[in-house]
Amino acid sequence: MRLHRSFRAACAAFVGALFLAAAAHAGAPQVKTQAPGFYRVMLGDFEITALSDGTVDLKPGELLTNTTPAEVTSYLQRSFEAAAVPTSVNAYLVNTGDKLVLIDTGAAKLFGPTLGNLLTNIAAAGYKPEQVDAVLITHMHPDHVGGLLADGKIAFPNATVHADQRDAAFWLDKAQLDKAPDTMKGFFQGAMASMGPYVTAGRFKAFDGSTELFPGIRALATPGHTPGHSVYAIESKGQKLVLWGDLMHVAAVQFPKPTVTIAFDVDSPAASVQRRKAYADAAKGRYLVAAAHLPFPGIGHLRAEGKGYVFVPLTYNTVR
Repeated sequence: MRLHRSFRAACAAFVGALFLAAAAHAGAPQVKTQAPGFYRVMLGDFEITALSDGTVDLKPGELLTNTTPAEVTSYLQRSFEAAAVPTSVNAYLVNTGDKLVLIDTGAAKLFGPTLGNLLTNIAAAGYKPEQVDAVLITHMHPDHVGGLLADGKIAFPNATVHADQRDAAFWLDKAQLDKAPDTMKGFFQGAMASMGPYVTAGRFKAFDGSTELFPGIRALATPGHTPGHSVYAIESKGQKLVLWGDLMHVAAVQFPKPTVTIAFDVDSPAASVQRRKAYADAAKGRYLVAAAHLPFPGIGHLRAEGKGYVFVPLTYNTVR
C-alpha cells in the first residue's frame, strides 16, 4: 500500500514537472507578421494571382458621399467594422500562357508605410518584375500607379503600361494640376512621377475606351471615378472575371446601398451609374469579380438582395 501511494505521488510530481516545463516554454515572442499576400486561382486556361500591396485605414464616415454619417455608421456596425476600416489595396497578375499581365501596381510608399508590398508579393508568388509584359492601369490614382516605380526607377523594365487616354490627358496635364484644389494636387503629382519614366521611355500606350488589348483581356470604359476609369474583363474557356478597379471602395456600405459615392470621385453621379450597372451585370451573369479595395484577395461573386447586393467571396482552395 505504501509503495502504491509512493508511486502515485511520484507520478503526480512527474506530471507537475512536465506541466511546469511546458509552461516555461509557452511564452514565445509574438511574431506579428502575416503570410505572403498572394492567392492563386485558375480561370479557364489563365492563371490569376491576386497580390496584396497592404492595407490602409480609411474612415468611411468622412469620405463617403450621397449618404449621412449616421447611415454609414449603421452599415459599418452591421458588418462589425469600426470607424476606421482596414482597407486592402489589391493588384492582379494574369498569366495567359503567352503574356504576363499585371492589373494595377499598388501605391508603393505614396500612401504611407503600411502599403508598398507588391514587389515582395510578386516574388513570393514565384514571379519576377522583369517577366511582366504589360501593366494595365484601371486609373491613375496613386494607389494604383505608385508601384510602377521602385527606388525611383522603372519597376517593370520589360513592360508597356496601358491606360485610357482620357485618364492620361487628365492626370498627366500640368494645367489640370495647377488648377486642382490643394487636397488633390498630390494625386496629380503621384501620377506624373509614377508614369513619367514610362512615357519618356516610350513604354506607355494609351487606348481609347472599350477595346481588346490581348486575346482574352478587354478594357471596358467606366468613366466617373476618374475621366478614363476602366475595368478589365478576363475570359478563358467560357469563364469570366471582371477586375473593377475603384468602382467601389467600402463593401460594408456600397454593396447594400450602391448609390453611395466617395469623395475621391471626379464625377460622383457618373461613378454611381457605372457601379450600379456593373453590380447588376455581375449578379445576372454570375461571373467572378474582383476589386482593388475589397478585403484581400477580393475575388468573388455578387448576389442581388432587395435593393442592394451581397458579395460572396471565393472559397479558399488549395487545389487549382
